[in-house]
Amino acid sequence: MNIKQIKTLDQVEDFLISVGSAEISASSKDEAYQWIAQVLRHFRYRRLRRPQKALIQRFLMRVTGYSRQQLTRLIKRFFTTGQLRRQQRTTHGFQGVYTAADVALLAGIDALHETPSGPMIKKLCERACRVFGDQRYERLAQISVSHLYNLRASDHYRKHRQSYSKTRPLNNAIGERRKPYPAGQPGYLRIDSVHQGDQDGIKGLYHINAVDEVTQFQVVFTVERISEQFMIPALEAMLDTFPFVIQGFHADNGSEYINKRVAEMLGKLHVEFTKSRTRQTNDNALVESKNGSVIRKILGYTHIPQRFAPHVNGFNMAHLVPYINYHRPCFFPLVEFDGKGKERKKYLYENMMTPYDKLKSLDDAEQYLKPGVSFLALDAIALRVSDNEAAAQLQAARKQLFETIFGQKTAAR
Repeated sequence: MNIKQIKTLDQVEDFLISVGSAEISASSKDEAYQWIAQVLRHFRYRRLRRPQKALIQRFLMRVTGYSRQQLTRLIKRFFTTGQLRRQQRTTHGFQGVYTAADVALLAGIDALHETPSGPMIKKLCERACRVFGDQRYERLAQISVSHLYNLRASDHYRKHRQSYSKTRPLNNAIGERRKPYPAGQPGYLRIDSVHQGDQDGIKGLYHINAVDEVTQFQVVFTVERISEQFMIPALEAMLDTFPFVIQGFHADNGSEYINKRVAEMLGKLHVEFTKSRTRQTNDNALVESKNGSVIRKILGYTHIPQRFAPHVNGFNMAHLVPYINYHRPCFFPLVEFDGKGKERKKYLYENMMTPYDKLKSLDDAEQYLKPGVSFLALDAIALRVSDNEAAAQLQAARKQLFETIFGQKTAAR
């Protein structure tokens, strides 16, 4: 069909139906602009009703291949200026000040001086030009430091400085990356750090939470910072607090635990050192659940300044640790295997007991105790006060602790 023969709206509608989904494009942009202007004049576009305008727009879109938004702009321009011409200009961009030779010079001086900071390189270029008379560095002596980094990021610079080497796998020999297998024996600890909030950019103190996997016996120790100065003495004191022999130590991949000092300490004690596996979120789930159910529940989320770490740790050792181990029952799973061999855990009410009771319920439990520790002495701690009395003492001690820290007579919630 010859488009130039379309003179009426009915012919436009017939054209759109007959062409269907086929696309027709004008041979050139100049020709398309001229033809759009002719169509708008011929059909007196401004006088058409809205459905008729939509029909003409579909007709123009089908022939030119332009989008509805572009045609809307062209129609507006035509009725604003009375004509439709291409507004095209060719720009050459910004003139480059620094040449390829300058970039090569920059790469060379970077290589000589082991790629120091931008200000140092600028100063070296100034000295090369003004002190030693090397005029090659005249333009680089005037470069801004920020643009110097732009030149370093350019492709031409990379051609001079880029080198390729094979990827070297990271081999961190500290700790074995696997899940521990306690085989029903106590002494396999899961450990994690809990941060007690920030305030105005100032870090709060940290809690070190260690939980035995089999008995859920738990020790919480508080330090000012998670640096070697505080962590090593705290870990030694924590391991000594447990009544049974420590056989395993499992942590996530935090550097406060995965370091040579901790590995050396555990090696002297002949303790198995393991760390969480990649994409295995349940490897340290036990201690992370205790972070929320014990530490956050009792000590909250409020920022506590680092200088109060000794006060909080005294509260932990005197009240928190005895309460959660001798007076706070826990669920212990009953592990079964389904027909496909998949492990299923059931948490039965009759299996709920305190961590200390769980320790005593193990077969030949006395073999796991440390030398000099007996169940007779531990029973004296467990039966010294009732569960309710231990909880009341914990509440009173916590109230006094927070009065000391915050200077207010309100209990933490």
